[in-house]
Amino acid sequence: MVQFLIKRFIGLIFVVVGVTFITFILGYFAPGDPIRDLLGTHFNETTYLALKHAYGLDLPWYQQYLNFLGNLFRLRFGYSFQYQNRSVASILAEGVPVSAELGFWALVIAVGVGVPLGILSALRANTWLDTVNMGTMLVFYALPSFVLAVFAQVLIVTIDLHTGGSWPVSGWGNPWQYTPSDISFKLVPILVFAAGLVAFIARITRASMLEVLRQDFVRTARAKGLSERAVIYRHALRNGLIPLLTVIGVLLGTLVTGAFFIENIFNIPGIAYETIISIGTRDYPVIQATVVVLAVGVVIGNLLADIFYSLADPRIKIQ
Repeated sequence: MVQFLIKRFIGLIFVVVGVTFITFILGYFAPGDPIRDLLGTHFNETTYLALKHAYGLDLPWYQQYLNFLGNLFRLRFGYSFQYQNRSVASILAEGVPVSAELGFWALVIAVGVGVPLGILSALRANTWLDTVNMGTMLVFYALPSFVLAVFAQVLIVTIDLHTGGSWPVSGWGNPWQYTPSDISFKLVPILVFAAGLVAFIARITRASMLEVLRQDFVRTARAKGLSERAVIYRHALRNGLIPLLTVIGVLLGTLVTGAFFIENIFNIPGIAYETIISIGTRDYPVIQATVVVLAVGVVIGNLLADIFYSLADPRIKIQ
């Protein structure tokens, strides 16, 4: 296990270096000048040169990148162009918990609802129940999240107008707090984000379970007189978890920064929302930090998936 973790840590370093280099080069050669945009109508040559020197943008590109890597390995992301005198680390500290909460509950709902629906469809394959179930899941899977989010907002506004209610259509409330007021902000964005994930996980679970249920060991377990519940949950499901764990591992790595449309439409102050703003204002330190968070998350998600493999199937050894 220790050797495996060391290998993955080394791989993480190469992934982060590769991703940050691509992101840096794209930002460096992109048209425009973030410092000039920052000054706007207050531009003057002296201030412009002073700010470029303060941010280290007057150095050669390779020196800028090496400085960025050096600060990165000390967990220093520099200062934002848009928010003067505000560190990128403080922006991440405010945005990541919000995005993590949104992603966590969306994933919990997706697994808690999608897996049982997938198992049910597999057990009732090619029946009307399976057709209705998978047809509904296909609609949610094909429907873009931003369309569903706007539809949900319109529905909330319509209900408020007819009932005199005041259910919020934007905002988030206090991170990781669940008073009635906080829940009213969080419930709809979480459900909208979870809808597509539920459909995806349900379809993956159905396909995996159908393949396992046709295997010889399942027929043998039934022939031995085991109850159907034991056959399904003790034997079939455990072996059918492998593809599902792959999906969940990837989702774990992307959930924090994966809700760009949801956070933007619902005006949720998460890291994805800050990234959208940073792209528009050429705030490259924030963009680079977000990319690093995403890259680290994907690697850790895949690492957890590998560990889950060995727990679900002892025949799989991690090396």
